[in-house]
Amino acid sequence: MSIASLLTLLLAFACWPAFLSAQTLSKEELVFLTAAWKGERFPDGRPKIPDSLIEKARHIGIEEAWTILDNEGYHCQFEGNWKILHPETPVVGRAVTAQYLPSRPDIEKNILDRGHGKGFKGNTNSWPIQQLTKGDVYVADGMGKIAEGTMIGDNLGNAIFTKTGSGVVFDAAARDLEGLRDIPGFNAFVRDWDPSYLKNVLLMGLNTPIRIGRAVVLPGDLVLAQEEGILFIPAHMAEKVINTAIFIGMKDEFGHAMLKSGKYTPGEIDNQWSDKIKEEFLQWLQQHPGPIQLNRQSLDAYLQGRTW
Repeated sequence: MSIASLLTLLLAFACWPAFLSAQTLSKEELVFLTAAWKGERFPDGRPKIPDSLIEKARHIGIEEAWTILDNEGYHCQFEGNWKILHPETPVVGRAVTAQYLPSRPDIEKNILDRGHGKGFKGNTNSWPIQQLTKGDVYVADGMGKIAEGTMIGDNLGNAIFTKTGSGVVFDAAARDLEGLRDIPGFNAFVRDWDPSYLKNVLLMGLNTPIRIGRAVVLPGDLVLAQEEGILFIPAHMAEKVINTAIFIGMKDEFGHAMLKSGKYTPGEIDNQWSDKIKEEFLQWLQQHPGPIQLNRQSLDAYLQGRTW
């Protein structure tokens, strides 16, 4: 498929409900767009990053992961400037994406009729929640709408947390701040809080490519949301980014310890390591085990491929 043909197809999916099946991409199209992912998938084709990788991702920081992605050519994966329900609580998981547009009665009627016929319940803003599973993060492009752009309140927040055990990312608003805050373990990254109800918006895409600020998000991307902002890691890059970021973190912790002790100079720690430093690092790791295991061969491989 040519680039022009792909762009035409994506535009059609974004603009015309007749091409959508309950506003979702076909499995074949989703597999095509995420073809670099070679692992397990959900029945609809969404990449299924293993739970073990999601747990390891809780040990990495935005800066290290962003640097790795940027060096690999992924320059549009971060977005900042959020209102956060619990700034101290990261949100990590697989993206379930939703795209909202301003409502139009004729389109809304057609989409509601077809969606209800396919088993979707209630209004369209609840449909993405019906697709969520454990380890997912609901990510919605709500056009940055605040007043009458509240994607959820505490009722839907409870439903989301029951299904996922995590939280949400909305380029829009949410309501019922106090009620959402009372859900243990739930977190929300939103543009703002507002007491109004959701109005005059329509779910136009479910598990489709979306834009969140300056970031592009595909279904199944790894969401890494921290107080600094949100990084969307392509599924096929997740393992490399996570393991390399963990290594960088361990390397930096060791380096800081060596500098504080006065054993090595900044020039020795920040540049190519000598064999002596490498051996000391491996010994230090035995006393400070981390989420990944290293031997001399794997250490040399990380350092030789260094682009950060």
